[in-house]
Amino acid sequence: MKLYVDTANLVDIEQALDLGIVEGITTNPSLFAKEPKSDYIAHLQKIVDLAHKYGGTQSLSVEVFSADPKEMIVQGEQFVKELNYPHLRVKVQVSYKGTSYLNVVREFSQRGIPVNCTALMTPVQATMAAAAGAKYVSLFYNRIKDGLNGFEEERAALLGAGVVDMTDFDPNNVVRETRDLIENYPNAEIIAGSIRNVLDVKYAGLAGAHIVTVGPKILNQAMGHYKTDEAVGQFLTDFAKWLSTE
Repeated sequence: MKLYVDTANLVDIEQALDLGIVEGITTNPSLFAKEPKSDYIAHLQKIVDLAHKYGGTQSLSVEVFSADPKEMIVQGEQFVKELNYPHLRVKVQVSYKGTSYLNVVREFSQRGIPVNCTALMTPVQATMAAAAGAKYVSLFYNRIKDGLNGFEEERAALLGAGVVDMTDFDPNNVVRETRDLIENYPNAEIIAGSIRNVLDVKYAGLAGAHIVTVGPKILNQAMGHYKTDEAVGQFLTDFAKWLSTE
């Protein structure tokens, strides 16, 4: 399991990269909306500069912000041209309000532009994205189980039409089934996003996610443990006593 940091905040990105354990950076329009308003490309360039500062090998996923396929292609090409970062991946939503964007995924893939297909909720969506050429299939771990909260009519319609079953609202099962179903697409990797706590990281990884995206807060929380503190405190105290012994 690899860890990617999920943020658009420059300070948080640098702190995560400085840990030396993060292999990628993922962003989305909602994360950008949390930052002071600025030129989108200029902000992305600052992220690229940070990646270069820490070796320049990190994957960077940047999302299009349109629902129009032609505009999505234009935006993706602009990212590639202006950022000129060899490990750039263009994030494309799998669908929106009945419109599939798998043709956009295919178009980018045929042009040699790696795609992170995002907002996936089911194993079948993920498999279709992989078949279209996506390098990454991003399953929204917690939003999958959030599908049981509200949306009664929409959920009932999908269940009634045989589009999903109840196991499709268990994120660990969705990750496991996706791992099995994309075996024929060895270039595709599963990203588990929408991670809310440290246990989500563990369970998503154990279920078969190749990559788990985490926010800066979770990265910090994952390193803390009261027994670790106890052990280190004892080491320091014992050694200090030994040094002071005459």
